[in-house]
Amino acid sequence: MKLTILGCHSATPRTNTKPTSQVLEIKNHMFLIDCGEGSQVELRRNKIKFSRIKHIFISHLHGDHYFGLVGLISTFHLLRRETELHIYAPKGLKEVITLQLKLSNSWTNYPLVFHELSSDESELIFEDDSVKVYTIPLKHRIYTNGFLFKEKENERKLNINAVLDANINVAYFRKLKQGADVINEDGILIKNELVTQDPVPPKSYAFCSDTLYNEAIVPIIKNATVLYHESTFLEKNESLCVPTKHSTAKQAALIAKKAEVHTLILGHFSTRYMGYEGFKKEAETVFHHVLLAEEGKTFEF
Repeated sequence: MKLTILGCHSATPRTNTKPTSQVLEIKNHMFLIDCGEGSQVELRRNKIKFSRIKHIFISHLHGDHYFGLVGLISTFHLLRRETELHIYAPKGLKEVITLQLKLSNSWTNYPLVFHELSSDESELIFEDDSVKVYTIPLKHRIYTNGFLFKEKENERKLNINAVLDANINVAYFRKLKQGADVINEDGILIKNELVTQDPVPPKSYAFCSDTLYNEAIVPIIKNATVLYHESTFLEKNESLCVPTKHSTAKQAALIAKKAEVHTLILGHFSTRYMGYEGFKKEAETVFHHVLLAEEGKTFEF
């Protein structure tokens, strides 16, 4: 599982701070999460192939999370894309993008599929053979979701020496990987645990941006491998959290601790601060494993 940060700051873009956008690589998928202004430039800067992006997840309709989207859609058109592009976003984004394409007479030459979100409950919005994606309802000034990306259970590993010693036909290898007991060439039932090993535990990534402190998300993100949680403010500015519906670094750490996640990544920093080590220090008073997002930084888990 690999995460590339394209942008991790709040509000307006600057030469050295970019609004929210990131790419998650998981089980051969490349998911784009939020698409703030300038995201396609950062995709190029980080040498991420446009053609691999088939699913885009937009948390909410504040500009610093989606103003780069119509430009990216247009660029895909100019590059003669043919593959479907799926966009999972709050209801209303389809209307916005469609109007922009209509008025500029720039309809795409590839299928553009919108999945409009409106539920206040967590729901499954994407699933294939290897990954599931759920919404994480957040508390912000407008309708907002985070997203939980979960690998499905991996197959069991064959202990090939034990399999050969047990005289099992190769036709049954697939069943063994799926956890089944099988009959060997001598007609004897071989227990699965005798010839296989436990699979690599599945990983999960929870993206939570732009939200007031909200313990209701804890059961949804419980035991996530990685949690990205907004930390717009330091504790000295906590009074700003309620009117703006944002969180502090310490509050993000409290969520990480209660959810028993493995790793916390802080992001969505307010540009009022000169540096960001203070965010890490405050979070570490509550939670043990804290990382800081940074434009162009890649995390591998």
